[in-house]
Amino acid sequence: MSYMGKFSVGTFIPVDSPIHRLDPRVKIVSVLILLVLLFLTNSIVKFIPYIFLTAFLFYLSRLPLKVLIKGIKPVLFLLSFAFVFQIFFTPGEIIFKLSFISVTKEGLNLATVITLRLLLLVFLTNLLTFTTSPVAVTDGIEELLKYFKFLRVPSHEIAMTMSISLRFIPTLFEEADRIMKAQMARGAEFGTGKFLQRIRSYIPLVVPLFVGVFRKAEELAIAMESRCYRGGEGRTRMKSLKLRFEDYFAGIIVLAFALLNIAWGWF
Repeated sequence: MSYMGKFSVGTFIPVDSPIHRLDPRVKIVSVLILLVLLFLTNSIVKFIPYIFLTAFLFYLSRLPLKVLIKGIKPVLFLLSFAFVFQIFFTPGEIIFKLSFISVTKEGLNLATVITLRLLLLVFLTNLLTFTTSPVAVTDGIEELLKYFKFLRVPSHEIAMTMSISLRFIPTLFEEADRIMKAQMARGAEFGTGKFLQRIRSYIPLVVPLFVGVFRKAEELAIAMESRCYRGGEGRTRMKSLKLRFEDYFAGIIVLAFALLNIAWGWF
């Protein structure tokens, strides 16, 4: 089976691309800037530059299209729910009415804005995790948090916690899939019957999943302790992060994009 056949959301995909080669600090700060700007954007037209930028970044990352599609699947229900809820429950100028259901102009506009915002948020965060290894993410976050050392921020511990969380997201999905298949082989049915029956049907999945998560957490803690892990004090790295010309160039491009969009919002 190929690597892509084993792909799951949140997994680093090793591809030789300009995005993969960028410094993790540049990618993390750039994604944070773009996410903040997305939440400040409230016009459908003003989302167009972000759509083109995201599409261009995915093109540069050289990731297969199925990776992009598979990355959306976990949030499809949330996107659909947000879109429908805003359309039917936002008051305003009615453009369509059927019995007690009405669609307003303001609701359609708000639903489109929220859906685009969530989609772009998912695309950008997926782009970060797909093109940056967990170790690089840890190093990047730790280096960035060092600037807050005067506030006594435990940069290494925070970075290690986030890295472990990212590392175990694919493992959690695989474990849930394995338990579900085992329960279905024993006659369990998921997602059938009435609402309460559907909720109860997932108990045989949730209970062993939580037990497995706590067991893995204990095993990880024992493994780290047996290797004399005592936090970041006195630890050194084999490879230090150094910004190159490409990193500065990418950072300037993102900063210029952000400033232009802020200026556009003022006029």
